[in-house]
Amino acid sequence: MNHPLLQRFMSVIAAGLLALASFTALAQDGPDQLIRRLSADVLDTIKTDKEMQAGNVRKIVALVDGKVMPHVNFTRMTASAVGRAWRQATPEQQKRLQDEFKTLLVRTYAGALSQVKDQSIAVKPLRGSAADTEVIVRTEVIGRGDPIQLDYRLEKTADGWRIYDLNVLGVWLVETYRSQFAQEITARGIDGLITALAERNKTGSGGASAKS
Repeated sequence: MNHPLLQRFMSVIAAGLLALASFTALAQDGPDQLIRRLSADVLDTIKTDKEMQAGNVRKIVALVDGKVMPHVNFTRMTASAVGRAWRQATPEQQKRLQDEFKTLLVRTYAGALSQVKDQSIAVKPLRGSAADTEVIVRTEVIGRGDPIQLDYRLEKTADGWRIYDLNVLGVWLVETYRSQFAQEITARGIDGLITALAERNKTGSGGASAKS
């Protein structure tokens, strides 16, 4: 094995170990530390990437999918948004709902991040005790104009803290989608909701509505 190839091989190994160490550190973080670290990592990446600054949403989607989504409990989030109908759905329907809902959330979140210029995140002091298994981490997006409220509901799991809901300007995301999804399910059933979400994702439109 020649030296350049060996050096390249070792570089790949080192990069993999660094990524694993970073993920392990995130998994061991407290809930407020996790949100602070994720927020800083995402914002710093966007601010230093010229393509993202120019509004390359596809690249921002990849960033969100790679850095944020591993720390989200999508099964709980989707089940909560679908409501009582979740228990009536087949395993295949549940999987399709979760996949489509994830795509919708990633694109919606990425669309918001595409507007990031010089904002920063302020994480407020965490309320509660060390024994809590569910907490709310409250933050503010600081930039031009008034601060924007952005809060996170997290649960403690065997793999670390996981996000299962977001609050933007006083509106919890899951509650908003639950109302919209309930209307769609009443009108068209579970398969109708899946179809509506798939159609919305194909057009790339966001918003807290499954209606086309």
